[in-house]
Amino acid sequence: MVLLVRPLFRRATLSGACLMSLVGAAVRPSLAAEPAPSAPLIVTGGGVTLHSVNVEFPDPGRMFPGDAKAEAINNNCLACHSAGMVLTQPGLSRAEWQSEVEKMRSTYKAPVEESDVPAIVDYLVALKDRK
Repeated sequence: MVLLVRPLFRRATLSGACLMSLVGAAVRPSLAAEPAPSAPLIVTGGGVTLHSVNVEFPDPGRMFPGDAKAEAINNNCLACHSAGMVLTQPGLSRAEWQSEVEKMRSTYKAPVEESDVPAIVDYLVALKDRK
């Protein structure tokens, strides 16, 4: 369950401790094992209203196809990206994929070893040929 926080007033502020109290009251640790409620859960307090929403995410167990050729991308990129999200990206040139991988390493601090970058870029470039 994902909780969205929407202040009732534009200038409303809420301390982290107060927000955690509201969230703690709305979500029990055992909720993950329970079926999703049929109606959205709404909790209001302290000038904040929390609404529950149901969200479906891609299968987190899905791996990149290709066995050994996919080893570098499976070992590095699945920590942040689902295979489904990456496999549906538009086909980019080698330079564009190289730039994307370098952006993940430098801007987003992805822990990708320099030695894995060529294999990841090769895999991503080859995706364009499969489409």
